[in-house]
Amino acid sequence: MANHRRAPRSIFRSGAARAMAGRLSWGLGDQAVSSLTNFAVGLYVARSLGTFAFGIFSLAWVTYGVVLNISRGLATDPLMVRFSAVPEDRWRAGVASASGTAIGVGCVTGLVSLVAGLAAGGPLGNAFIALAVVLPGLLLQDAWRFAFFAHGQGKKAFLNDVVCGIVLLPALFVAGRIGTVVAFVLAWGIAAALAAVYGWFQTGILPHPRELAGWLRSQRDLSVRYLVENVSNSGASQLRAYGLGAITGITAVGAVRGAEQLLGPFLALLMGLSLVTVAEGARVLQRAPHRLKHFCVILGGGQAAAALCWGLGLLLLVPDSAGRWVMGSVWDSASPLILPVTLAVVGASFATGAAAGLRTLGAAPRSLRSQLIASLFYVTFGIAGAFLGGAAGSAWGVAAATLSGSVVWWFQLRLGLREYVPPGADEPTVVFEPIKEPIKE
Repeated sequence: MANHRRAPRSIFRSGAARAMAGRLSWGLGDQAVSSLTNFAVGLYVARSLGTFAFGIFSLAWVTYGVVLNISRGLATDPLMVRFSAVPEDRWRAGVASASGTAIGVGCVTGLVSLVAGLAAGGPLGNAFIALAVVLPGLLLQDAWRFAFFAHGQGKKAFLNDVVCGIVLLPALFVAGRIGTVVAFVLAWGIAAALAAVYGWFQTGILPHPRELAGWLRSQRDLSVRYLVENVSNSGASQLRAYGLGAITGITAVGAVRGAEQLLGPFLALLMGLSLVTVAEGARVLQRAPHRLKHFCVILGGGQAAAALCWGLGLLLLVPDSAGRWVMGSVWDSASPLILPVTLAVVGASFATGAAAGLRTLGAAPRSLRSQLIASLFYVTFGIAGAFLGGAAGSAWGVAAATLSGSVVWWFQLRLGLREYVPPGADEPTVVFEPIKEPIKE
């Protein structure tokens, strides 16, 4: 009789594992497309423009990273936490509001970028003016990807990124013929905007920018903390890039960005990690809370190991002639920085496992505390390293910062798990419910 009672549970767990594997496989496929697209853009721009112009493009890129994290903190991070694995009507209501919020963030930050570009003038100012034009489309396309993964529709996110990549190919070709930073920024943004239009056809959901205020009110308990957390992350990268440029020149920014570009598949994976992991972590928490720690360890450890293998492969297997063929003149200044940049990505990769766990638990104060400390390390060590050793010193400083920051993240996750999953419990109960009622119109 006992065997008959245990069998259905075993089958359920097996079926749940297979379902998770299917969703994760689409997530990995989507991230592979996104990573390869960003990787190709960076390499093509570096090869076409040279180190100085690539430094200008890099400043626009890290600024976009800040804006993207503002949008995610206010719009799509709360969507992932509270509208994953919910009924269709609740999901559609949440997506309409969250995607509208993303468009609103793109318009507001685009205006700021426009003013900054007009004030700066020159090639750098022109790059920020071009960024202002493409921000709403970039953010909407990213919001659709979050929406698909929240609903367990990773295949649609994959197709959306494939469309973006296909459109980007001719756009980059045209930009290469023009040969300016502005042309490359516009090519990148136009491809994302067309993919965003395709996302509207995929969902049949019309974004509601007018609900921005209502969404922010209803999600403020999470969105404010996630906003500060996300902006401190990307803002630290931006401050480090600006500081490095002020201390040693824009060429040093191009060299560091070139080395980071070689780790592009993993950096892009880190940016979009929450597309898959928070939604899957929420499902693990609902079914078996005591397994969340193992989920986070496998997630972070697997990424860290893969990043280390990739970086060591670049160091040991890629000859200078091949590097120059791929990246042009940027290779000579970027290749000495591969080792510290690899270690920095290893530290950041391992930390993402703990970050996903804290997001899943809804432990926003703990994740915010971890991110603020890690960002402080990043800026302080990165800029101090620039003073002491230029681009190389800054790269080694960031490596030390991310490895130290990962310790902070995992310590906070340990405390969070103690609060939500009592140690020694055979069948822990879920005491956190990551679902909230949708906005009332």
